[in-house]
Amino acid sequence: MREDGISKKIYSMILPITAENVLQMTAGFISMSMIGRISTVAVGALGISTRITQIIWALFKGIATGGSVFIAQSYGAGDFNKIKKIAHQTLLSSIILTVIFQQMVFWRGRELLSIFNPTDDLAAAAFEYIRIVSWGLPFMVVMLIVAGVLQGMGNAKTPMKIALIMNLINIGIGRVLIFGMFGISPMGLKGAALAMVVAQIVSALIGLYILFNKYGAIGHIKGNILLNIDKKQVADIYKVGLPSSMESLSWQIAAVILTRIILSYGNTAFAAYQLALQAESISYMPATGFGIAATTFIGQCLGADKMETAKEYMKELIRDSILLTIAMASMLVFLPDKILGLMTYDKEVIKVGVPYLILMGLVQLPQNISGVLSGALRGAGFTRAPMIVAMAGLWGVRLPLSWIFTRFFRYGIVSIWVVMCFDLIFRFILSLILYKTKNIYSAKPIYENKTISDGAQNDDTCV
Repeated sequence: MREDGISKKIYSMILPITAENVLQMTAGFISMSMIGRISTVAVGALGISTRITQIIWALFKGIATGGSVFIAQSYGAGDFNKIKKIAHQTLLSSIILTVIFQQMVFWRGRELLSIFNPTDDLAAAAFEYIRIVSWGLPFMVVMLIVAGVLQGMGNAKTPMKIALIMNLINIGIGRVLIFGMFGISPMGLKGAALAMVVAQIVSALIGLYILFNKYGAIGHIKGNILLNIDKKQVADIYKVGLPSSMESLSWQIAAVILTRIILSYGNTAFAAYQLALQAESISYMPATGFGIAATTFIGQCLGADKMETAKEYMKELIRDSILLTIAMASMLVFLPDKILGLMTYDKEVIKVGVPYLILMGLVQLPQNISGVLSGALRGAGFTRAPMIVAMAGLWGVRLPLSWIFTRFFRYGIVSIWVVMCFDLIFRFILSLILYKTKNIYSAKPIYENKTISDGAQNDDTCV
């Protein structure tokens, strides 16, 4: 541990974020293992439904990132009234938009799912599932915004606690509803959907209370709750956040296309892909905390005009990310069959998924370092750079090569896994180039210092 306090502040964020991601990963493991014991059709239905809901998640994750960048820089400058206004405007505008999307998914879910060209049994199961989970979308977005606000202020412990509550509810109720307990008849995939919605509702309400109650994170800050939309403030937040949304949307749209390609190999191949994706989270989910921390600390240091300190944060973040990745990726490389065996008994599914985990384990290092570099770029306000990296990798490497390998060369499913590796390496190289050329340590803050609450920078935010 460094003596200058940087390590302490990093780990005060990294450890809760890592714990939150591990909780999400564990809950995903348990939920997927329960669904995997229903049928491969249930796994596939969950997979294609998630592709649709994740598109909405991606849009609002970017908006939450935009709000978090503004909050981090405002927090570094000590403008607490601005923080409260940003939180209100981001939440209010996002909820309005999400309700529109929820209604679209509920009434047009069958048409949306048809883009995957699913079999009749897969389409029927997915439609039943997505209509139910659509009711949780507004609450999912509330959780995204609440987490973004708190993390922008350097508080990662509270989102972790909310995630713990959500996952415990999801697993507990899911177990009861999926398989049937306490006199309740087994509901299968429908039970999994209901459990998810209940967990999201409870967690969102807790998050709002923590944020806005009298003694909450920002409830104590003077100023009235703004129930009207401040168009200029919302436009500023969305201007910064939409590139991150486009980045995430590129991922989700590419995933839709890739899902169709993988489904051409059959339901077993797609089930293997879904389970292997969940297993891969052993490595990449804990490492995502470093990217979030990079966004927060670079943003706060930029707001406080302490760029030399920001450089020290980056050195520490990259070093520790490398150490964590090596440890976690080793499990994917050396224990792939054991990990997949925890989620399914189907030997054919495990056989198809093992090569994926081995290959992904080998490229986790460039993938996770790229995440830290992208986080730093976002914190400095360069949210377009990570978007460019993602779109170039997905649309310039992953999708074209996958299409060529399957349509013209008729290669097996492993060729898709190899293409994903090429994509991740390419994106790492491009991220490094953009990080070097953008010179984030001399960037002008996007934060506008108009209503400083205490008349000084917040010296506690950046060592």
